[in-house]
Amino acid sequence: MTPSQDTAIAAIIHTIPSPSAYMCGLTWDGTRLWYSDQDQQTIYAIDSRDGTVSKQFRCPHVRADLAFDGTHLLQVGGRPKQLVRVDPESGEIVGMTPVEPASGRLTGVEMGPEGIWMLLRAPMVVQLRDYATMEVRQEFPAYGESPSGLTYAGGTIVYGDFDDGVLRAMDPRTGTPLGETPVPGRPTGLTWDGENVWYCDFPGRSFRALSLSSVVG
Repeated sequence: MTPSQDTAIAAIIHTIPSPSAYMCGLTWDGTRLWYSDQDQQTIYAIDSRDGTVSKQFRCPHVRADLAFDGTHLLQVGGRPKQLVRVDPESGEIVGMTPVEPASGRLTGVEMGPEGIWMLLRAPMVVQLRDYATMEVRQEFPAYGESPSGLTYAGGTIVYGDFDDGVLRAMDPRTGTPLGETPVPGRPTGLTWDGENVWYCDFPGRSFRALSLSSVVG
């Protein structure tokens, strides 16, 4: 926990049930949520209103967070962890992009206008990389020891800490902490739907939405 943390639990706007138990990645494609499960080795398309599953397909590489680059789903997976590119229409794996140096550090990922944002452990840092080359453009220290997901939310980086049960906000230009809040359960995958921040509540087996203002300030 950091000194700036608000001790009040964040107000949850909406909760929907998960179709499975081992909640890993979460992303938004502009219309629906996508979620990945490590035990089931499956990626699901989910209606954010009620949790209805509209599509699902096998992905044997699921290990952590999920992103969408405008064309493909990007699943953090493999050993060592890579970005596994998945066609969201067919479920076909169309490529794998190494994240050097090869390791298991990567736990959070999301596209932003500047490039692709990543959350890594040991040491815990937030990185901005060039999407085409995977070259690190910026790196900022992050709080906590159990990073569990990251999203780009309206010009703000939000990342989770599983053990602390909190979401933390960061300025993507400077790395300055912007606030943090405890949330119900333990967060894993994170995403932003253009209005609210969503996270996977691992023990609660549910997806929860909260306002960005609950995390910032």
